[in-house]
Amino acid sequence: MPKTKDATVDIELPLLMEAIYRRYNYDFRSYSMASQKRRVLHALRQLNCASISELQARILHEPEFFSRLLQYLTIPTTEMFRDPEYFLALREKVVPFLKTYPSLKIWVAGCSTGEELYSLAIVLKEEGLLSRTLLYATDINPAVLEKARKGIFPSNRIRTYATNYRAAGGKYSFSDYFTAAYDAAILDRSLCENVTFADHSLATDNVFSETQFVSCRNVMIYFNHDLQERALRLFHESLCHRGFLGLGSKENIEFSEVGSLFEPLDKPWRIYRKK
Repeated sequence: MPKTKDATVDIELPLLMEAIYRRYNYDFRSYSMASQKRRVLHALRQLNCASISELQARILHEPEFFSRLLQYLTIPTTEMFRDPEYFLALREKVVPFLKTYPSLKIWVAGCSTGEELYSLAIVLKEEGLLSRTLLYATDINPAVLEKARKGIFPSNRIRTYATNYRAAGGKYSFSDYFTAAYDAAILDRSLCENVTFADHSLATDNVFSETQFVSCRNVMIYFNHDLQERALRLFHESLCHRGFLGLGSKENIEFSEVGSLFEPLDKPWRIYRKK
């Protein structure tokens, strides 16, 4: 494939995102331009298209081709108990408050293939909260939502997950939560009995329920400023009085327009509480 000139890419890329929005109602127009460019150029090579214009023409006329492109636009980078200190902070600083509620609703926004969701479910189970918690796991990509729903992960990742689990304050053996099968690990189905998996876009959709805790980690780093603000407003609207918000280690709300509506509970690990 001939090398695409940056000037041409900068013209074609917004047109592609506008076409995707008008044709399929997936709104990537407010995602970081740098992130979009990396992912689309990678997709060009993998999907054997000579230019973004060719890619646009195909997605406009071939819905199944757009489904393939979507997997490149929402490449997940995740693992169970990623940043174990974050989950340890949840156990020590958030869980004691969550235990005061008779029932809980928790929103995992941008859940991807489910690693964070199941990590949170394990924490809740060990703290005696899972049975009275309804979890909403949302993402814009139906394919990764289906993977999350199945809860099947490569066996070669289990050692890393187990190490993270112990560092996150795990109380038992990580092997208690999965069954090995061939080259995969199938997570205990009881972890997702109270999970509702749903297609939801932080760019276009609205709040659907009041929650006590919202977890959205390493998602907003791919958004531009305006979309970050929209997402934070959604989280603020969703949270009950004095509810909790967990973000990724490289995300913060200090310079946000809604930042003053939250207070830090654990600043290093980006855990906030609604004022």
